[in-house]
Amino acid sequence: MAVDLPSRTAEEIAGLDALDLDAGRDQTRLEKIWANAWPKLAAIGIALTIWQLVVWSGWKDSWVLPGPAPVFEEMLRRATTGGDFWSSILTTGRRAVVGFAFATVLGLLLGLAVARSRILRAAIGSFITGLQTMPSIAWFPLAIVLFKLSESAMFFVVVLGAAPSIANGVISGVDFVSPVLVRAGRNLGARGLELYRYVIGPASLPAIVAGLKQGWAFAWRSLMAGELLVFIAERPAIGANLQHARDESDMPWMLSTMIVILVLGILVDSLFNVANNRIRRRWGLADGNH
Repeated sequence: MAVDLPSRTAEEIAGLDALDLDAGRDQTRLEKIWANAWPKLAAIGIALTIWQLVVWSGWKDSWVLPGPAPVFEEMLRRATTGGDFWSSILTTGRRAVVGFAFATVLGLLLGLAVARSRILRAAIGSFITGLQTMPSIAWFPLAIVLFKLSESAMFFVVVLGAAPSIANGVISGVDFVSPVLVRAGRNLGARGLELYRYVIGPASLPAIVAGLKQGWAFAWRSLMAGELLVFIAERPAIGANLQHARDESDMPWMLSTMIVILVLGILVDSLFNVANNRIRRRWGLADGNH
């Protein structure tokens, strides 16, 4: 039986429906780009303004703390005149990708093994967390003794820096999978590896991505520390450039190199954010405008 609503109530419901439709409308690609870009641009503008104000305050001499203009001029000069700028980025990028890829495989396998086995969890679960808390720089004396001043020394430290974080991400993800999902998977016939492939793996994916993101941060910091300590002839690297700039007291070069390190880290972090947003949308945890 139809019920007649008071006119005021009907108007309020119609207004709420209109708000829902307006909030749920799809943004254009340009609007999405601007919505994501303007907070970053504003933050960059604020940071550059503060930097310039500090320089103008006279807190440090200009040769110690140059302003944004000479730093970016130096970066542009090195980027456009060739030299070691791009080859340094390629060398460091290759080391980071190879080390992180190996750490990812190791961390995923180790995390799954510990998550599946109570004996392994009791034996090395705390040990993995202990490795994660170890400062990367603490591994370099051992790495240099084992592998001398070589690529292998940096690779060793990068893997040890990243793999424990990735393994802990896998373990946390598996631990927080709802038992209801596991029981449902078993009732549908999933057992052993199939249960992990079709139920536990997808359910723990957000935590695994978070572990990968944290693992990348550890890998990147470990690599930068390694390149500051280990110099390999005829292989220019970002960390080596940073050390050379400090030795020569070339502050525009040093600060521009630090900015390159920061920008590369932010770019990779944005890739993880894209993956995280896609997972959230897939699970209905975010609307299509984010």
